[in-house]
Amino acid sequence: MSRARAAWQRVPAPVVDIVLVATAAVDVWLNMWEHTRLGVALAAVGCAALAFRRRYPLGVFLLTLPVALMQDVAVAVLVALFTLAERSRDRRLLALCVALSAVASSTPWPMAEVDRTMTLVFFVYGLATAAAPVLFGQLLQAQRDLARRLAEIEEAREHERALHAQAVLARERAQLAREMHDVVSHQVSLIAVRAGALQVAAKDADAKEAARTIRSLSVTTLDELRTMVTLLRASGGHATELTPQPTLADLHKLVETSGTHAELTGELPPTVGTPAQRALYRTVQEALTNVRKHAPGATARVDLWQDGGHVGVTVTNTAPTRPSLALPGSRQGLVGLRERAEILRGTLSAGPTAEGGYRVRLRIPLGAE
Repeated sequence: MSRARAAWQRVPAPVVDIVLVATAAVDVWLNMWEHTRLGVALAAVGCAALAFRRRYPLGVFLLTLPVALMQDVAVAVLVALFTLAERSRDRRLLALCVALSAVASSTPWPMAEVDRTMTLVFFVYGLATAAAPVLFGQLLQAQRDLARRLAEIEEAREHERALHAQAVLARERAQLAREMHDVVSHQVSLIAVRAGALQVAAKDADAKEAARTIRSLSVTTLDELRTMVTLLRASGGHATELTPQPTLADLHKLVETSGTHAELTGELPPTVGTPAQRALYRTVQEALTNVRKHAPGATARVDLWQDGGHVGVTVTNTAPTRPSLALPGSRQGLVGLRERAEILRGTLSAGPTAEGGYRVRLRIPLGAE
């Protein structure tokens, strides 16, 4: 069936119209009751009008009505009704055209003595005959509408799948940017700080040059990392956490290897959720990294605490004792921490202290997920 339909659709429309006009003309010539000059002229006009049925379906139907007066079932009228039903959505108009066709086919021509019973029978028969092409035309119209609707639904699904893929990619980019900043920046900045200290303390010229080179490469790496993080975060959103991730059990090691004089105090209950533990760890990591970069010689204190149904951490550092090194910053650290806090329905505050130091405080629900 599908092959036959495809083959039919490949036939040019003018060829189809010519075939229909010829068929209607043969039908009129063979079945018309009387070949009067007027009847032949009206029939010829009606058959020729089928060539314009696609553009003027209602007008063509009206021109074919006289053919229905001169024979029982006229191909021209049925084709005109089918074309009109295929293109019109006005059910009242279609019902009126069916009735007109039935009246025309049941009316004696030329006018003679009317047999009411037979006229009624012919009228009912005409109604049934005229309704058939109309129903078929409406069926094809509904089929086209359904196919178009299915195509729209499939297009919408494809668009939805594309948007979902873009959203997943954006979350992955944001997560990658955050992890790069939290982990790589932490390590590279520590290398830069140590290299800077070695450059100042070393007495050997070669050692000073090596330390200067290491520090220069570290600074360049941080600068490139900042650019990369900015590009990755440009299309990102709230990220989903990836595993494995550090937890509170890793805090002691983080503080000990932070490169600053830091002290860890306080404890948290084991019921703290894993996402909350990650947020606490990243907050401490970012705060200690900022201490190394912006407050050389300062001491830091990391306090873990619990307040009712909330837990948190406060990282406070003293004022720096010497000028800080000119290290580039991505300026995304505190932004990322605030995003983590908001996702967990918590808050993050950060700002200078009265003594010239700096304080970062995170507060999140105990069972944050």
